[in-house]
Amino acid sequence: MFRMNKLWLLFLSLGQVLLACQTPEKIEEKRPNILFIMSDDHAYQAISAYSDHLIQTPQIDRIAKEGMLFTNACVSNSICAPSRATILTGKHTHIHGKNDNLFPFDTTQMTFPQLFQKAGYETSMFGKLHFGNNPKGVDEFMILPDQGNYINPTFITQQGDTIINGYVTDIITDLSIDYLKSQRDQDKPFMMMYLHKAPHRPWWPSPEKFEEFRKKKFPLPETLFDDYATRGTAAHTAEMNLLTHMQYEHDSKIRPETIAEMGGVEPFIEPMPDGFYGPYNRANEAQKALYDPILKEINDEFKANWPKMTDREKMEWKYQRYMQDYLACISSVDDNVGRMLDYLEESGLADNTIVVYTSDQGFYLGEHGWFDKRFIYNESFKTPLLMRWPEKIQAGQVCEEMVQNLDFAPTFLEACGIDVPEDMQGESIMPLLLDATAQWGREAVYYHYYEYPAVHMVKRHYGIVSKEWKLVHFYDDVDEWELYDRLKDPQELNNVYDDPAYADKVQEMTQKLEDLRVYYGDSQELDQHYMDRYYDALGNAGYQHDHQK
Repeated sequence: MFRMNKLWLLFLSLGQVLLACQTPEKIEEKRPNILFIMSDDHAYQAISAYSDHLIQTPQIDRIAKEGMLFTNACVSNSICAPSRATILTGKHTHIHGKNDNLFPFDTTQMTFPQLFQKAGYETSMFGKLHFGNNPKGVDEFMILPDQGNYINPTFITQQGDTIINGYVTDIITDLSIDYLKSQRDQDKPFMMMYLHKAPHRPWWPSPEKFEEFRKKKFPLPETLFDDYATRGTAAHTAEMNLLTHMQYEHDSKIRPETIAEMGGVEPFIEPMPDGFYGPYNRANEAQKALYDPILKEINDEFKANWPKMTDREKMEWKYQRYMQDYLACISSVDDNVGRMLDYLEESGLADNTIVVYTSDQGFYLGEHGWFDKRFIYNESFKTPLLMRWPEKIQAGQVCEEMVQNLDFAPTFLEACGIDVPEDMQGESIMPLLLDATAQWGREAVYYHYYEYPAVHMVKRHYGIVSKEWKLVHFYDDVDEWELYDRLKDPQELNNVYDDPAYADKVQEMTQKLEDLRVYYGDSQELDQHYMDRYYDALGNAGYQHDHQK
């Protein structure tokens, strides 16, 4: 009996030694990979997992069917570069300083790719970053300069700039899959940022999608002809109306020659320099030959019908043209997300990879008569978020909690066992990933938009949003407040701030908003600082006056 015990102890000791001697690579294999997929300006309304009234997106939907769909995901500042900086840092824009598209990103800020790289992950980035030419913490990258181009795009690489012929959505996917397949260190877990340019303006689909979607007609949004009856100056003065601000050449693909032949068109819209030919002339002759028949059809239709249309009919025509091109771009994204998901399955990587699909913000698809984003109103404030993590996230879950792009970085770090820096302001949503009904301490989120005066002229504002309420303060050259009952008024048509029946709610939400500003370190002093910085850079009030004229 004594000898048997000694033998058992010997085997136990040997087992402990073997466990202790496992290589770091084998231990690291147990850590999940991260595939972060982000599109630019992809409205949640244009994902069929949210709503199928515009388009079917079966590949993106796979992520929700096999994982979790978030119905109250949102951004902290609905504009491209600030949102991306928030995602990278886990901080509000007034903290990391990239609060508008004008000023450069503070490269002293710690980003989550840097933390992944330090923790032994293989890190990479392919597609659209939007700011900076040398992303920190990334082992390999090929990124578009600034907005990039849909046709024959230029890429910034560590070896210099290069042009790749083809369609940008396909190319970004080719680069990403090729890296996973043949270039990465397969002894390390990976964190990849797979970042689509589409469906950012100007919406140039691939030739086959251009032809396919040109034949489609889409339902009009209920609020297409919104008159902003109960809202203040900001909604009335924003320059993002489909009829009066969407470009003929740049957006609807009307050739300048067509407008010249017509002797001009009404309403007059100042054209962007080279608005049509900038994107079109990136195509080679063979590519132009594929676009030209559809372009001719559009231009002939416009020339024949536009002068006879009422303003209402013109608005509807522009909406259809907008949706045809915007949704065609999304269809290519969906196809390519499917290619990536298929590769993960075929390679055996899917089981240990967290897949995230999101956008840098929402977008208006004709709601309130608008395109673009920027406002705290729902269509631009809310962003798609779908996550899949086999064996961790139960398939088919829906989470209704208020989560924000601020939360991505701490979530990814916690999921991969990496310490979350104390100065990150986001909260890990890991409890929700494991159980969509878990207790979530956050009752409301904070939002702050800064870029005014600028394109689209959306006034500066900040606010607080819960599942039930939204309180907004517009400031700078106005001082106006709006309150929305999100449950009774989901389309946000009725500002009840001055309604005596809501006086107690106004007082309650105003106090909560002030508390949130203190909690996140925002203040009137910072508001003034960023206004002064911005106006100084733009030449102060002269720019505002000229632009508003």
